[in-house]
Amino acid sequence: MSDSSSLKTTPLTGWHSAQGARMVPYAGFEMPVQYEGVLAEHACVREKVGLFDITHMGELFVGGPQAEAWIDSLVTNRVSGASIGKIVYTAMCRPDGGVLDDMLVYRLGEAEWMIVCNAANHAKIGAWLKRHLPAEGVDLEDRSDQVALIAVQGPDSRELLCRLEALAGRAADVDALKFYTSFTHAGPRGQWIVSRTGYTGEHGYELYLPNGDALAVWEELLTRGADLGAAPIGLAARDTLRFEVCYCLYGHELEEDITPLEAGIGWAVKLKKNDFTGREALVTQKGEGVPRRIICLEITGRGIARQGSRVLCDGQDVGVVTSGTFSPTLKKPLAMALVDASVSDGEMAVDVRGRSLDCRIVSFPFLSARTKGDPRAERTLS
Repeated sequence: MSDSSSLKTTPLTGWHSAQGARMVPYAGFEMPVQYEGVLAEHACVREKVGLFDITHMGELFVGGPQAEAWIDSLVTNRVSGASIGKIVYTAMCRPDGGVLDDMLVYRLGEAEWMIVCNAANHAKIGAWLKRHLPAEGVDLEDRSDQVALIAVQGPDSRELLCRLEALAGRAADVDALKFYTSFTHAGPRGQWIVSRTGYTGEHGYELYLPNGDALAVWEELLTRGADLGAAPIGLAARDTLRFEVCYCLYGHELEEDITPLEAGIGWAVKLKKNDFTGREALVTQKGEGVPRRIICLEITGRGIARQGSRVLCDGQDVGVVTSGTFSPTLKKPLAMALVDASVSDGEMAVDVRGRSLDCRIVSFPFLSARTKGDPRAERTLS
């Protein structure tokens, strides 16, 4: 276990600890994994509204006259031509097509962009960007240590966000936010970025704030949302929420030895755009036939199929579980698995430490996302 003294903190770490949250090391940070409990926190987001401290995410700002073309050359999706305020979900790959990370790319201005990467890959992506930085025309600045990030998720998220005093008069702008769009706002201590993406399958927003604004905003959201049942939510429920709607998680459905086509995010791979790192390998893989795919499993035997458990079809080893847990909403054990592309039916089982659990293939996703226009709910190889 990591020495807590060596872990990074967020502007809200002291608040989490004071409220009795269970704190754990995660991606080099001391983070809250749960407060009241996973089941209650999960239900809060599905039925009301929950707050997530996700300040551990990485924020890298890119500017300059060549920024647009440069970013486009490094990612699988098309960012070139995106309008100001648009957000693009994409992957960044190695030359062999393996995924370095999946990320969000924000167009903040004509020549101003923000790349939001996963906390566990922050150092890797920062180094990758610096390694490929051109001699001129592109400026790169990692502002992750200066930016706090609060996610507001759930059916009542719009109502709660519009109650913030600092956003008074901007309800129309919040209402106008379509999925994967954002706007900037002059906050008390500097620029805010307000966006609508989410990682729960529920309606939701993100607030990128200067560190100095974070605690006051967090407490104001909880106070003004008391009648809505607003509550802080830990990382454990964040995982069960994304799992139910089958959103990929790096280190599970995505890895350096898994391509975006295999992971089922082919809709974020634009093979017809200008060349990008990994394109040739992905073109070849699609042409030859993608060898593996993500499937959804319902465990019919007694037990939970955790990540790493082997998947069997008619007694043959055909793949591995990437994510597995008990679904709080559907109240059954479920799993996602990366298996041979040929697997479509047969007698399915999962080997959990030598014990066989019967299972069956079910339709994707386990639970339909309530967010309209979320491309992560698709599984195509475009």
